[in-house]
Amino acid sequence: MLKWLKRGALALLILAALLALTVWLLLRGSVPSYDGELALAGLSAPVSVERDANGVVTIDAANEADMARALGFVHGQERYFEMDLLRRVAAGELSALFGARALETDRRNRVHRLRARVSGELESIAGDRQEALRAYVEGVNAGREALAVRPWPYLLLRQAPQPWTEADTALAGYAMFFDLQDETNSRELALWRIRQTLPGPLAELLFRDGTEWDAPLFGEARGNAVLPDAATLDLRQLPAPKESVSTAQAEPAAPGSNNFAAGATATADGRAIVADDMHLGLRAPSLWFRARLRYADAQAPEGRVDVSGVSLPGIPGIIVGSNTHVAWGFTNSYGDWLDFFRVDFADAEKTRYRTPEGDEAVVVHREQIDVANASPEILEVRDTRWGPITSDEDDGSALALRWTAQTPGSLNYGLLTLARAASLDDALSIAREAGVPAQNLLVADRQGRIAWRLIGRMPLRTGACDPKAPMLPLEGCDWAGWRSATALPQPELIDPPSGRLWSANARIADGELLALIGDSGYALGARQKQIADHMNAPGPINEARLLALQLDDRALFLERWNQLLRRSVEPLSAAEWKEIADAAADWNGRASPDSAGYRITRAFRLEVIGRVRDGLLGPAKVALGADFVMPDLPQLEGVVWPLLEQRPAHLMPPKFESWDALLADAASSAAKAIKGDHPGPLSERTWGEVNTARICHPLASAIPLLGEKLCMAADPLPGDAQMPRVQAASFGASQRMVVSPGHEAEGYFQLPAGQVGNPLSPFWGAGHADWVEGRPAPFLPGPAKTRLQLQP
Repeated sequence: MLKWLKRGALALLILAALLALTVWLLLRGSVPSYDGELALAGLSAPVSVERDANGVVTIDAANEADMARALGFVHGQERYFEMDLLRRVAAGELSALFGARALETDRRNRVHRLRARVSGELESIAGDRQEALRAYVEGVNAGREALAVRPWPYLLLRQAPQPWTEADTALAGYAMFFDLQDETNSRELALWRIRQTLPGPLAELLFRDGTEWDAPLFGEARGNAVLPDAATLDLRQLPAPKESVSTAQAEPAAPGSNNFAAGATATADGRAIVADDMHLGLRAPSLWFRARLRYADAQAPEGRVDVSGVSLPGIPGIIVGSNTHVAWGFTNSYGDWLDFFRVDFADAEKTRYRTPEGDEAVVVHREQIDVANASPEILEVRDTRWGPITSDEDDGSALALRWTAQTPGSLNYGLLTLARAASLDDALSIAREAGVPAQNLLVADRQGRIAWRLIGRMPLRTGACDPKAPMLPLEGCDWAGWRSATALPQPELIDPPSGRLWSANARIADGELLALIGDSGYALGARQKQIADHMNAPGPINEARLLALQLDDRALFLERWNQLLRRSVEPLSAAEWKEIADAAADWNGRASPDSAGYRITRAFRLEVIGRVRDGLLGPAKVALGADFVMPDLPQLEGVVWPLLEQRPAHLMPPKFESWDALLADAASSAAKAIKGDHPGPLSERTWGEVNTARICHPLASAIPLLGEKLCMAADPLPGDAQMPRVQAASFGASQRMVVSPGHEAEGYFQLPAGQVGNPLSPFWGAGHADWVEGRPAPFLPGPAKTRLQLQP
């Protein structure tokens, strides 16, 4: 028996070894060839593809079409699965890959029918880049097909990758609309429903559009709220939920970014510098793919393009970077790019609806959602001239959702033309016509000039309707195409006298310009103000100073909250008071991984804001019942702080007997939530314990035991949401760039999680440590470590 057991164990070990070898060979089979020569059909001349120690690619080609074909080849080999996810997100086709678990996302996204819309707009989307687009698509498919084994995620999912098409490249662009905007317009809908239930003074108090922390480029800070007196608003006289459980405010991890620029008057040598770090969800590999693209182009300065930065696999060019003449970067605009339209039906069956020109039929599209390992699902999309119907109202009407992404002209490849811009004026001319999700563009040129511009098409709204409520088309409210790129006021600021520009997802504009851009939930201004104050500080600005600003984890915004916490624990029991006070005293003014004081202070603030928010929204919760949806209220800080300073009895949340009781309860809840079952003191529960990197491949959780090998190291990370160094476990700077056009060799670039998708590649995770440590890694690729020659 022992002999047979030994033989069985040996057989199992051999089988396990064979299985491991098979897995290794399959993984290794989808690692690209990095050296030597390969034939690539369609090239007009040989193309060189070099990679440095971090896998950053340099492509030297004879023309733009050859460059695009080679870039497509590289993207198709290194990142096909991630490209596939982008097109499927935009089209609502994830279930065909992942099965029923993705159906909810597909139903939400398919309602916009972007694949159907894109199919009829390909020519206008491509514009004069049709040849390059076609070459890129062919290169992508050639790259994938040249792998010995299909990309490893498809082996795990037991799926065959589908070919890439020109429509898919457009969908990859539209995926960023979904990432950067709320495709359901849920916040606007929630705020509208709440407004209808509240007295005017309470709504005005709750829904402020700014605070003392504002730092716009146009206009002044709004300041904090002026609190209404008891005769105007008294919460004690309004209905409140009978039973309420206090909940902490969530710190939003919204897609955002920082960018800032210094012009000739702000630098010692008259150069202009741009810094950009785009805050997005973090994964392995990175969303972006670094590249330097060099090729002949008669329309470029000196007849040649030399552009470096990040590409988005799926799109044939550089999204953010520098071309030696101009450099540019983006932050999300948080303008208002969606509207609900009231739909009044003309018949009881709701098959026809009224328009200013007469009744029209509701068009029903039967969208088939394919589901892996299951039967397809049919989604019926009821469509109107104003967009798909997404909500049926109690009064018999409905709401149709209009989104810029649904509108022809919202996307084009004009942004890629920045690769050959010769000056700031060239760049702005290109930006005015570019079709992208609306962004704050900061651009600089080698003459020392800088500018801000809102880039992306803006809807032309007509009629005198309330921007905070659904549009009423029967009363003349509508979208009448796109606002002209030359219409005044222009959403741009060129060469400010200070030589300094910035944006960080907070309000930028004011007055008429703000009315045009709108507000879909600007971030609290604390981060933007910290950036503005640094930019306006004395002394010349250079690359090192801007990188230091990107890495600034000072918790200036929370300093006063730390002091308040220390005062607020006095009513608690002696033991609890001492434990919280000791933790709060571990305060160095930074979101440091080793700081217990930062963690408890942050949690305390969110608990306090949650209690005040719940109290102010109590009447709406009673009125709406199960239909109440909690909206994000990023400017509530400007209401809460005056309340804590003045402590009016008539605005105190009804659940508490005093403001001191509210603060003590918030401190106690924060401490209990942090401590949990941990046996040690609260002072051991540091910020780094929860702010630990969780940056993984999308399929990591699907692989037992070995899934952790698809994650970056679990490093405790500095930073948080309300400071320049935005950081959460799987959210933060998706890249950091600092560069002066014409001085790229002095610039910096950091990319988290590396840029290749195969864990057996020598470049897996390469460069990630520079991002974690904030090391000043070079902007340009380093010396070539591999060289692949692509031959016609």
